[in-house]
Amino acid sequence: MCGRYSFVVPAPAVEQRFQAEFSEPTPPTYNAAPSQRLPVITNAAPGQIQLLRWGLVPAWSRDPTGGPKPINARAETLADKPSFRMLLARRRCLVLADGFYEWQATPAGKVPHRILLRDAQPFAFAGLWDEWLDRATGELHPTFTIITTEPNELMAGIHNRMPVILRDRAAEQAWLADGHRLPDYQQLLQPYEAAAMREYVVGKRVNSPANNDAEVLMPAMG
Repeated sequence: MCGRYSFVVPAPAVEQRFQAEFSEPTPPTYNAAPSQRLPVITNAAPGQIQLLRWGLVPAWSRDPTGGPKPINARAETLADKPSFRMLLARRRCLVLADGFYEWQATPAGKVPHRILLRDAQPFAFAGLWDEWLDRATGELHPTFTIITTEPNELMAGIHNRMPVILRDRAAEQAWLADGHRLPDYQQLLQPYEAAAMREYVVGKRVNSPANNDAEVLMPAMG
């Protein structure tokens, strides 16, 4: 499960890191949540950072207001589900982030953790995207979902799933490149190296997406 993350890196550093340019001004997000428009790089436009809505609405959906809008897709079963298999072949994306949140179940209740790379650098989740056409207006509505996998050693004590973080720039480029076999794409969907990550407990302000400020990132007191 990955239901909340952050991306607060300044735009010039993001553009240099991912060799892509923002399509529109994008404020930092300390508490990204489903249904928000968030920075993504698609295989169709690898030189552009676009804002897509989080929560996948398939192109074949009759009514985007009804039905499920999956925010996550399991890496292990992508090729088994026709809708995800098509997107794996044709519509892959990088979801840009610098950390994510997960809630650990404890006897005292759920405890939120922030997980990031040890060097605090930005990274990319592996994602899938699609776009739904409103035939009444001709407007396209692009959306995305984040792929998850088994937890690494760091995450195993917090949750039984973790988002797929692509391991390096070469893996990101391979994920965006068209023309590979489905098993080649799936081979990229591995748990990130635990030794290269760190985590800490944050306060419960992160529980509400309405709290979208730097205080959400702060370690919990006490």
